[in-house]
Amino acid sequence: MKNRLNNYNDFKLKKELNKKGQFLRAQISIFIILAIVIIVGIGIYFVVRGNLFKPSIPADFEPVYNYYLSCVQEQAEVGISVLESKGGYIESPEFSPGSEYMPFSSQLDFFGIGVPYWYYISENGVMSEQVPSKSNIQTQLKTYLDNNLNCNFNEFEQQGFIIELGQPITDVTLADNEVSVSVNQDISINKEDVSWTANSHSVSIITNLGKLYNLAKKIYNQERTDNFLETYGLDVLRLYAPVDGVEFTCAPKVWNPQTIKQELVIALEPNVQAIKLKGDYYILKKNETSYFVKDLGENIDVSANFLYSRNWPTKIAIYPDENPLIAESVGPAQGLGALGFCYVPYHFVYDFAYPVLVQLSSGSDMFQFPMIVVIDKNKPLKGLAAESIEDIEPELCKYKVQEITVNTYDINLDPVEADISFECLEEKCNIGKTNISEGVAVLNSNFPQCYNGFIVAKADGYSNKRYLFSTISLGSADIVLDKLYNVDINLKVDGQNTSDFGIISFNSAETTAVVSWPSQKSVNLSAGEYFVSVYIYRNSSIYIPATNQQKCVEATKSGLLGLFGATEEKCFDLNIPGQVLSNVIAGGGKVQDYFIESLLETGKLQIDVDALPVPKTLEDIQSNYNLLEVKSINIEFKNEKN
Repeated sequence: MKNRLNNYNDFKLKKELNKKGQFLRAQISIFIILAIVIIVGIGIYFVVRGNLFKPSIPADFEPVYNYYLSCVQEQAEVGISVLESKGGYIESPEFSPGSEYMPFSSQLDFFGIGVPYWYYISENGVMSEQVPSKSNIQTQLKTYLDNNLNCNFNEFEQQGFIIELGQPITDVTLADNEVSVSVNQDISINKEDVSWTANSHSVSIITNLGKLYNLAKKIYNQERTDNFLETYGLDVLRLYAPVDGVEFTCAPKVWNPQTIKQELVIALEPNVQAIKLKGDYYILKKNETSYFVKDLGENIDVSANFLYSRNWPTKIAIYPDENPLIAESVGPAQGLGALGFCYVPYHFVYDFAYPVLVQLSSGSDMFQFPMIVVIDKNKPLKGLAAESIEDIEPELCKYKVQEITVNTYDINLDPVEADISFECLEEKCNIGKTNISEGVAVLNSNFPQCYNGFIVAKADGYSNKRYLFSTISLGSADIVLDKLYNVDINLKVDGQNTSDFGIISFNSAETTAVVSWPSQKSVNLSAGEYFVSVYIYRNSSIYIPATNQQKCVEATKSGLLGLFGATEEKCFDLNIPGQVLSNVIAGGGKVQDYFIESLLETGKLQIDVDALPVPKTLEDIQSNYNLLEVKSINIEFKNEKN
């Protein structure tokens, strides 16, 4: 019994000792874990400070190290400034030049700074996109710092400091309102018997680069989505240029293409600059229209400016390609008495492309990027892809397989350098240019295969020549270009000088030229046979009252009977508004003549036409048009030049 009691006491004692041992081991484990956490925390702290296992920087060395950090910050600020001024680029993408088709290179020259377009049409007619990503911007700034982080310690070295620097390796993080730069670079500072080293450094630059870049991407994506810049451009086009419409007059309408182009680029400047972004920064003034305010779906708290300059490359092409543009009157030719009124319909087609520079400012930061606005055949160019759009080059031009030789001369068989293109089935391909070599202007190039196409030669100072040529087999073409002569014109009516509005047309197999008198008083002509017509218009106030006529036509019946050709009469009311004819035909005539070079060289052409009675009624107008069909005109070249 006593032994069992002793055994029980021993067992109880061991159990209590085991409990105490477990408790002590648990406490020791907690202390070990806490110690590890504290050590790791201290290690992380010193790693971030760049001073692991190193003493703190001596007070005398602090100005040197602070200068080094400020040097890192200044270089980063320089890189940020370049990124902002060049649309997110420090090193620009590979340069691509413009072309005759589209005069835009891959960069916009903004006061001597080449700012890469975020999208543009390249020289081969492909829309290219070069929008930098956020990671790309960070990489560019990192590369810039790695290559340009050179700090000048001359001032400190003169004070006895010895500074040694290793090769820097940087890391950049771009946030909305900050750029963080971490630099891994050995720096050693020594003076007398004291030294200090570090290898990890960091600075933060307060900047709105990230915020402005994000807004720029939003504007760019919005433009790609709904072409809002093209919409403004179309409105400018229709407001400042003749696109389509109808005017009630019996005189043709005449426009000078150069004047149209000049007015368009002048009008673009204030209209583009008027575009704003809706938000807290821009608030509509009282009675101010919201037409120019673009809503991006959020409040914009930065300054946003849209810019265009008339000095920037701009493409304006007008079809038909004529100088001047003329819209003929409808009515007189068909018989004015039967029709009842005169009107001039017109429809012109435009290719209109120009750069727009977007500038976004917040605080001391200003981020800018350019885009090309493209209106193609009176419509916004749609479907901008990430890298390119459908090739604009005609299908015919993609298959230039037949080698042809072209030689170009003047009438004396002297070589003339000329631009060569090829036309086939209403499609046109640029081929190249003849170059003078060994006394001959020659071009050896591949043409598309086509039966009875036209080789077109253009040279400054010469009329364009269309040369019928089949390119289905190897061959050569010798094209003679006719020199253009600038001829002054003096128009007379009944032998007297006149300032009345007149249209003078010169039509030949090779040349068509139109003069709008008296705003134009000269014309470029080459030798050849011409059909010359002159129309003189004078002011009038003939009133044509409004009429309401019923017109009936035979139309195919609807339903089953219509399938078998059955017809029925359908009538409709034709309402013709009243109009005042402000210009009426009052003189002119027609003649056919041959102009030789010796006559054109005189440089002066006098044209004399007969006057007609000023019409007072619609019947008088119709009578004058009938008289013009048989009236001749007198043409005489003068030996003197004004």
